[in-house]
Amino acid sequence: MPLAERARPLRSLIARQPWSVLGPLLVVQWLALAVFAVAATHNGWLYYQGGDQSYYWTDAHLLSRWTLPVALVFVLLHTVTWFNLTPQAMAVRVAGRRVPSFHIIAGQYTGLVVVSAFVLWLVTR
Repeated sequence: MPLAERARPLRSLIARQPWSVLGPLLVVQWLALAVFAVAATHNGWLYYQGGDQSYYWTDAHLLSRWTLPVALVFVLLHTVTWFNLTPQAMAVRVAGRRVPSFHIIAGQYTGLVVVSAFVLWLVTR
């Protein structure tokens, strides 16, 4: 019997019931995670890998791979785009007259500066 004919029932089972394959793989993954969690040195939920792993991975790695600068550029781009589209998405009316877009955008940027300054003050005090 050719291999293709022997594999046909398995292929039809996988096509109809993907959980018949994914379920056991999920169980194996959780068992491997449990084994690694028990074997690794840890203090509660905090796993120890030499002491400097947090600094090297988060700060140096993100900066060396340009992940952080590129993310900052896209966050700023998203902020500018969001603030510029807000007046088009909602029509603010005061005393029956529509508020000009400039006032809405200026209010958002003012709020951004005030909240950022407050957070900076909290972090640096």
